[in-house]
Amino acid sequence: MAKAQFHRNQKVWVDSVGAWAVVDRIVPTWARGFDEPVRITYEVGLGREFHAHELRPEDGVAEPPDAAAEGGSWRLMRARNKWQQPDDCGHHPHPGTFPVVVTDKADWGGWRVPGAEYDREPSRIEFQARLIAEAPRLLKLARDLQAFIGDSLSDAPEELQTMAVKCAEIIQRIEDSPAPPAEAQTLLQTAKAS
Repeated sequence: MAKAQFHRNQKVWVDSVGAWAVVDRIVPTWARGFDEPVRITYEVGLGREFHAHELRPEDGVAEPPDAAAEGGSWRLMRARNKWQQPDDCGHHPHPGTFPVVVTDKADWGGWRVPGAEYDREPSRIEFQARLIAEAPRLLKLARDLQAFIGDSLSDAPEELQTMAVKCAEIIQRIEDSPAPPAEAQTLLQTAKAS
């Protein structure tokens, strides 16, 4: 039988997405003839339910894992363009394909765009895909710079001090889960009450 490993409102690291989230709901799956659920998944507000092996508790992760530490598991792949033939999309940088950024060791999970959006501005989407794939390494670089300058902030040149402060702000925005707007909280409470 399945036991819940996380509780509501617990902050967890979602490995396949590479982001922090908060457990919104515990979803048990029941089967006839069993006194306890046979499977438990967790809704964390990222568009699908996650299994416990995809999540890590906040205290179990001293620092969020990143692709550089994991050997670069965030990577750019190309998927076949199902909505257009290669002859019809000669203006695309890579006719017949579109970029997909995978954030999981298995080739799924991550980022992709709708076909119409890619067709409208393929160069912009290609740039976004490359940027997202490199984001974990950029985050590591920001942490390293902040740590390097943080040890001797007063001795560093003013430009590096400014960079270290900006790195700290960026890291703070990445690691903090924003609270939903007040009206969203009210709507959630109303929906749960009814």
